[in-house]
Amino acid sequence: MSEAEALGRLARAVGLMAEWEDANGRPQRTAPQTLRHVLSALGHPAGSAAQIRESLAAFQAARRASPPPLITAAAGAPLRIPLSPGRYLLAAADGTRVEGEAAPAPRGAMMTAPSLPGYYTLEAGGRQVTLAVAPEHGHRITDACPGGRAWGLAVQLYALKRAGDGGIGDYRALAAFAAGAAREGADAIAISPVHAQFTADPTRFSPYAPSSRLRLDVRHADGEELLDDAPPFPPELRAEWARLEALPLIDWPDAAQARLARLRQLHTAFRDTAPASLRAEFEAFRAAGGRSLENHARFEAIQAEQVAAGPGRWHWRDWPAGLQDPESPDVAAFAAAHAEQVEYHAFLQWLADRGLAAAQAAARAHGARIGLIADLAIGVDGGGSDAWARQKEFLSGVEIGAPPDIFNTRGQGWGITTYAAAGLIANGFAAFRKMLGAAFRNAGGVRLDHVLGLRRLWLVPEGASPAEGCYLRYPLTDMLRLVALESFLHGAVAIGEDLGTVPDGFRPRLQKAGLAGMRVMWFEQTGPAENPGFKDPVRWTREAVAMTSTHDLPTVAGWWEGRDLVWREELGSTIDGQAATRAAERPKLWAAFRQAHVAEGDVPGPDEAARVADAAAAYIGRARCDLALLPLEDALAAVEQPNMPGTVDEHPNWRRRLDPPVELLFRHPAFDHRLRVLARARRAPE
Repeated sequence: MSEAEALGRLARAVGLMAEWEDANGRPQRTAPQTLRHVLSALGHPAGSAAQIRESLAAFQAARRASPPPLITAAAGAPLRIPLSPGRYLLAAADGTRVEGEAAPAPRGAMMTAPSLPGYYTLEAGGRQVTLAVAPEHGHRITDACPGGRAWGLAVQLYALKRAGDGGIGDYRALAAFAAGAAREGADAIAISPVHAQFTADPTRFSPYAPSSRLRLDVRHADGEELLDDAPPFPPELRAEWARLEALPLIDWPDAAQARLARLRQLHTAFRDTAPASLRAEFEAFRAAGGRSLENHARFEAIQAEQVAAGPGRWHWRDWPAGLQDPESPDVAAFAAAHAEQVEYHAFLQWLADRGLAAAQAAARAHGARIGLIADLAIGVDGGGSDAWARQKEFLSGVEIGAPPDIFNTRGQGWGITTYAAAGLIANGFAAFRKMLGAAFRNAGGVRLDHVLGLRRLWLVPEGASPAEGCYLRYPLTDMLRLVALESFLHGAVAIGEDLGTVPDGFRPRLQKAGLAGMRVMWFEQTGPAENPGFKDPVRWTREAVAMTSTHDLPTVAGWWEGRDLVWREELGSTIDGQAATRAAERPKLWAAFRQAHVAEGDVPGPDEAARVADAAAAYIGRARCDLALLPLEDALAAVEQPNMPGTVDEHPNWRRRLDPPVELLFRHPAFDHRLRVLARARRAPE
């Protein structure tokens, strides 16, 4: 075998894609040097022929020595198992036990999977594996809302306002918002990610680069109603909260520090005065959280001490060696010596969990059939608690991103990491299953960001340019089955963010598994590429969610006024002819509105964006999709978008707050009008 053949064989074994198609459907081939670089970053040295042979032999030996501890199956379907043929014992989660006979088969044995979806323990020939039996499909929107035609709102949680919130939207504001939306007839309230961030570093606030997807963002926690006699605010802190509330944009560092100061005060009061019943509730939460919660609380406490010792100790790989391993005696000793600090961080998670659960309960109590739809980010910061606690299951030495395309000729590096395909398989998908369980815990649905990541992800080695990356393949069948199973077990819908170019056949697989897609007005166009028009919403995909826009795109009012074009000009990223293109697109959009019978009259001027927002709400309401979600920005005809991709500090990403506050929002005439327009359109016959 030549060196090139051995390199290709090692790459295929690991899951790297030597050949792939770009966004234009053109075949691409990964350069051998790129394969070597990425393989080495993944822990498979490939600098020479000898290294390649050794890495391949080691990979194959490890796979033979440790068969996968979990296998997935379709309910009632034939299943090959990596166990010896003969008698087997199958135990269900409820304790039911069934014996059977597995027939001989190549590399194992054959049996029929149970017809009831769930997790089972399978024993045969002295070995034991977990069997994850998936339903035909997950809990679909039409299972939650028979007949479809449901509608809801999408909101950036931090953007909500309420009196006394200290400058950040919180779970209490979300509960009020969810209750109000449900009273108006909304079945769903989609929210921005609420994954745990870094309490030791309040400058970190991108919701898509969290510390942990297993725990919650405690900066949205509110404990003012926890105790009968909450301690009074110190005058200085009260003044700071008032200052932060009055700001037009969120000051994340100051607002986070102020909220954490108040939460620490509440924790002290809780330790001193909490009744036994409340203390028991906290202890039960902590026990149920198990090692996952304990690891996160320990990480938070350790990172706080390390960051205080010096700025070079932010990343856990830069901590003293004994603290880099969560199972080490040094970490256990630290936790024992700093028990109150560790408890404080567990307490924060408890408050956050109670708050999010209360918001979901408020939505359901007021009639929402789905309730909250959580947003599950595609990755985490490699310096966070997830990567520290599950080092064998995470990619190391690489970041995920996107290859060069017509929109970004240099490609993208997102500065985040995620699970390693081999690590997932070797550990029975434990981290992935826990992540799904955490996302579904306090929600009626979950949106999976960049759902194509279930099939493949673009890896960029540390220090390399995005163009020097390559795709890593993931076990799509297994992961779709697990998503469908968790959706089924939680009775909650799953939505896949499938925007942009996706491989042929991918969307049908999502649909078959019960995952709804996303259909955004800006992208739903038809006709020749040189002169496209907006597609009639009655022709949009049924098994999907209709939206006017997303957090990364212009709002309806902003698009109509050209605010996004102004931002591009200010940032020096203007595209030739964009103003002329927009001028030609406005009449096309208005014509589509008129054809859909949601607007009438002449094309509004650029300063009449409110009329366009009215029509857009009705337009997505007319969509064939099973669910229509109207972003709060478009319900208010806001001009500015929450995030502008490709910027960091140049644009106030994730900092905009929206008026009026939740106490007054549902009495706001224009807002109320658009909700009624949307609801009426959803009731209209297709």
